[in-house]
Amino acid sequence: MNHIFDECRWLYNHFLEDRKVVYEELEASLSLYDQIKTLPTLKAGRPTLAIVHSQVLQNVAVRIDLAMKAFFRRVKAGEKPGYPRFRGKGWYDSFTYPQSGFALKDSSVYLSMVGTVKATIHRPVEGAVKTCMVKRHAGKWFVAFSCEDVPDQDLPASDEVVGIDVGLTSFATLSTGDAISNPRFFRADEKALAKAQRRMSKEAKGTPARAKYRKIVSHIHERIANRRSNFAHQESRKIVTRFGVIAVEDLSINRMLHNHCLAKSISDAAWGQFTAYLSYKAESAGREFIAVNPAYTTQDCSRCGHRQPMPLSERSFNCPCCNLVLNRDHNASLNILALGLQSLGKIPRSPRL
Repeated sequence: MNHIFDECRWLYNHFLEDRKVVYEELEASLSLYDQIKTLPTLKAGRPTLAIVHSQVLQNVAVRIDLAMKAFFRRVKAGEKPGYPRFRGKGWYDSFTYPQSGFALKDSSVYLSMVGTVKATIHRPVEGAVKTCMVKRHAGKWFVAFSCEDVPDQDLPASDEVVGIDVGLTSFATLSTGDAISNPRFFRADEKALAKAQRRMSKEAKGTPARAKYRKIVSHIHERIANRRSNFAHQESRKIVTRFGVIAVEDLSINRMLHNHCLAKSISDAAWGQFTAYLSYKAESAGREFIAVNPAYTTQDCSRCGHRQPMPLSERSFNCPCCNLVLNRDHNASLNILALGLQSLGKIPRSPRL
C-alpha cells in the first residue's frame, strides 16, 4: 500500500505537470479523458505503475480534474485561486477503488493488487457498497466504504423546536436556555504540542530523532482532532434525538478567522464541523434543519424586536423598550429559532416593532 501511494503521487505530479506545460506552451487545456488515455503509454515507460489497479490510476486523473475545476471556479469568483500544488514525499495519503477491485469480508478487506488485509470492522455496512478508499494517517491505516440505498433511520416524531447560537464562552446556547460548555481541546493540549514541536525543530532533517518527534507531534494533533470530532458527534446526536426542528446560524467561518485575536479559539471550537454533523444527522433521522442569516440576531430583542449595539464585552441583553433582561447568547438563539420557523412557514412573518 505504501508503494501504491508512491506510484499515485508520481502520477498525480505527472498529470499536474502535463496540464501546466500544455497551457503554458500551447495555451490549451487537457481534459480528464485526455489524461486517462495516456495511462497505457505511461505504464510502458514506468513498469511499476502496472502493479497498481487500473481504476485506482484513473481516479488519480479524476482528482487532478476536480482540483483544476475548483481552481478555475475560485478564479471566476474572484477568490484567492490557490493553484494545485505538487505532492512531495509523504503528502499523498489515500487511494480509491471507484467501482471494483475490492471486497469486504467478516474481519478483512480484499484489495486488488494488494491482497487480503486484516481489518477491524467497527459497524455493519448498510446498503450497496459503491467505492472503497484506503487512507494512511499518522501511521495508522483506515478503509472507508461509500454506500447507496442506505435505509433511513427515522426517529420518533418530536414537536420540540430549538434555535442554536454558537459561541466561545459557551460552545452553544439553545433557545431552551440550556448551554453546552466549550471543551477547548486545543488549548488543553497546547503546551504539550509546543514542547514536542520545539524538540522536533532541534533535530536535523532526515534523522531518526526528528522522525520520532514528528510522530509525537502527529499523535497530539490526531488526539485533539479525535476528541473534537467525538464531542461534535455526541452533542449533535443529543440535539437531533430531542428536537424535531433545528435552526442554526449560517456562519461564514473563513471570514471570521481573519480576526487574529479570536482565530485560534474559533478554529478550536470547530463550529463548522458541529453544524455539518447536525445537518446530516437531522436529514438521516427525518428532522427539519434550517440555517438562517445570522445578521442582527445578537442585536435584536427576541421579545419586541428593538435593535441596539451589542459589543462582545456585554454578556447580557438589556432591552430599554420592553425591559427584557437575558443572556446575549440565549437572546440570539431565540431570534435564530424565530427566523428558522419563519423560513419553514411554521409561524407568520411579522415586521419588527
